[in-house]
Amino acid sequence: MNFDAQTAVVTGGTRGIGRAISLLLLERGARVIATYQGNEQAASLLQQAAGTAAERLELERFDVTDYAAVESFWNGLEQRCPQGVQMLVHCAGIRRDAIMAMMPLENWRSVIDTNLGGSFNVCKQAALHMLRRRYGRIVLISSPARDHGFEGQANYSASKAGQVGLMRSLAREVARRGITVNCVSPGFIETELLADLGQKQREAYVASLPLGRFGRPEEVAWAVACLLAREASYITGTTLDVAGGL
Repeated sequence: MNFDAQTAVVTGGTRGIGRAISLLLLERGARVIATYQGNEQAASLLQQAAGTAAERLELERFDVTDYAAVESFWNGLEQRCPQGVQMLVHCAGIRRDAIMAMMPLENWRSVIDTNLGGSFNVCKQAALHMLRRRYGRIVLISSPARDHGFEGQANYSASKAGQVGLMRSLAREVARRGITVNCVSPGFIETELLADLGQKQREAYVASLPLGRFGRPEEVAWAVACLLAREASYITGTTLDVAGGL
C-alpha cells in the first residue's frame, strides 16, 4: 500500500483511531490533512509523532456539524490541492451514553448531529470534489453498535446504523465515476472513547470477544488503508468489521 503523490483528508484525525490512520498514511507516503474540533494538545502531539513526515501533515480545525465550515474547507482544497484529494477517512464521532428512557434530548441530538449529520456534511463535499476527477476512496468509521444495539447507546447505535445506510446509497451513486465508498467497523479498541468503562464492564466485554482482548488503533488503521488502496477498486458498498470476532 503505497500512497505516494496522494492526498488524504482524515476527520477526527488527531486522536485515537483517526490518529493511527493519519500516521500510517504518512508512513506510506501520503499527504495528510487531519481535521479536529478543538483539542490543540492532541493536534500538537500528532505533529510531533509524525517526525520527518510532518512536512506532509496539515492540521485543520473545524466542527463537522457546521455545514458552512465543512463546505468552506473543501472549497479551499480546490486551490490547495490542484491534483485533488484522493482519499477521505471520516473518523469524527462522539458518544453520549444513557438509558433511552432517561436520555436527555441534547444527548440524542448531539450524537445524531455529529455522527450522522457530520457524515453527510463531509461525504457530500468529498463526493463533489472527487466526482469532478473521476476517482476517489471514501471510508467511514462505523461501529458494531449499528447491529448489536448496546445498552445505553440508542443514540450512538442509531447514528452508526444510519451511517451504513448513507454509505450504501452513496456507493451506488458514485460508483461509475471510479469512487468507492465503504465502512470500517471497529469493535472495542483501546482508545479514550473506552476510558469511562468500569472494570467489571471492561471484563465482561473482553469475555465476549473470541480473541479475548480489545483491539489496537493500528489494527483498525491497517484495515482502512487496505480499502483506500488503488488496488481495492472492486470493493464498494460494504462494511468491514475489525472487532475481534464480536
